Amino acid sequence: MLQYISPAELKAALRDGAELALLDVREEGAHSQSHLFYAAPLPLSHLELRAPALLPRRSVRVVLVDADDGLAERAAGRLAEMGYGDVRCLQGGIAAWQAAGHLLFSGVHVPSKAFGEYVEHHYGTPHLPAEELQALIDGGEDLVILDSRPLDEYRVMNIPGGIDCPGAELVYRVHELAPDPNTRVVVNCAGRTRSIIGAQSLINAGIPNPVTALKNGTMGWHLAGFELERGQDRAATAPGAAGLAAAQGFAANAAERFGVRHIDRDTLAEWQAEADRRTLYLLDVRDPEEYRAGHPAGVANAPGGQLVQETEAWCATLGARVVLLDDNGVRATMTASWLLQMGWEVAVLAGGLDGFEIEAGSGETLPPGIAQAAENEIDPAELSARLSADRAVVLDLAPSRDYDAGHIPGAWWGVRARLADSLPRLPNRPSLVLTSGSGVLARLAAPEASELTEMPIAVLAGGNRAWAEAGGELRSGLENLADERDDTWLKPYDHPGGVEERMRAYLTWEVDLLDDIERDGDHRFRLFT
Repeated sequence: MLQYISPAELKAALRDGAELALLDVREEGAHSQSHLFYAAPLPLSHLELRAPALLPRRSVRVVLVDADDGLAERAAGRLAEMGYGDVRCLQGGIAAWQAAGHLLFSGVHVPSKAFGEYVEHHYGTPHLPAEELQALIDGGEDLVILDSRPLDEYRVMNIPGGIDCPGAELVYRVHELAPDPNTRVVVNCAGRTRSIIGAQSLINAGIPNPVTALKNGTMGWHLAGFELERGQDRAATAPGAAGLAAAQGFAANAAERFGVRHIDRDTLAEWQAEADRRTLYLLDVRDPEEYRAGHPAGVANAPGGQLVQETEAWCATLGARVVLLDDNGVRATMTASWLLQMGWEVAVLAGGLDGFEIEAGSGETLPPGIAQAAENEIDPAELSARLSADRAVVLDLAPSRDYDAGHIPGAWWGVRARLADSLPRLPNRPSLVLTSGSGVLARLAAPEASELTEMPIAVLAGGNRAWAEAGGELRSGLENLADERDDTWLKPYDHPGGVEERMRAYLTWEVDLLDDIERDGDHRFRLFT
């Protein structure tokens, strides 16, 4: 039986101190338009794939949010089938929340974005605008520019001369990059949050160098009329013995200031034994390349800088325990210092990787029951033959940004959760072939599609990835949309037009979050003197 919760009851639940997983089951683009502050996006389209990691405790209190369009009820049924026993839907959805006088937020990763503004305001993080940085560069100032984003974002665009050094890596790697304490360190990201958090990380750790955040990051640089580099691969290297010792000393400064707790393996074992009563997230916060080379079996990778930037992508249960680990304590400690300030119960595992079974690879696994191949799978060669004979129509269920970047020629695009709307828009063919990035999402959708159309259903084995590996042509562009493109949030510079206007609006939105969270009143951020 479906259970509901009123806006007033949900508001109280957000403040009662008990564990709560608040999930928005709409697509990411719809979520970004308007959502509750702590609502973690978990689209119904991907629920079976992501729920086990985001909600490791099946008895956790779960509240589902939608636009009062039935998605929450469908998600509740699916979670019940997966064994979740305490699931409620927000009565009336986001409209009812707003009608009750509560605030709705736009954008993505809002708690983290708001936290960045909170940090700058309360700690006075120093910053300088693009024009001043360019003047320092022109004047030959002794400085190093560190880009605190992941390497894939850095490659899109970076400040000329900047070196990639993601957020949690800054204290770990800065000593090799700026060994002279007189060298100015400037930290940037695309906008504001990771610039602020990155610069304040170095300040909190007590490095002797002058540290500054670049105001408004690469967007501010672009808006000031300066050129950006693209396609660069300059990345900070791991420190030597002296640099590591210095990094560990500075991380210890932050640990003392913010009360970072370190636990041993026995305590971790106790917490793991209690995981049916208290949610536990165990995360390896190292750089993804290091993680792929060897990581503790069964432990997910959450690069520290990104964990602070988008906490809800790994930790969807408010009030949960979080245990972080790395190989030497620096990155785990710095990440923990920020999660503590964000209001999480967090600890660092002493000894790091010691004693774990180590495995290589991405660490990505499919939940039980999803990995099996579908009975009606076809290979790329068979699909090519069907398309050549006009005997198939292809529906691509991958994210629209991926479809835009490259899809099977003639394929249509749609959203799994709305197949009932999109299937009637497809041309009628002797068969319908479903595909997605790896083919897994297509396999999940096949039984649902078979109930909605009389066309025989097939699934492309291995999905678009297998098609490309077999030498199949990929075509870019949004040529055949069978559904509204609301599945993904686009960065200001990802839009085909109006980029500068969107950048200005985005930067203004970030700054305004500070006032918004005070009006909302639910944030759990903590100040440390």
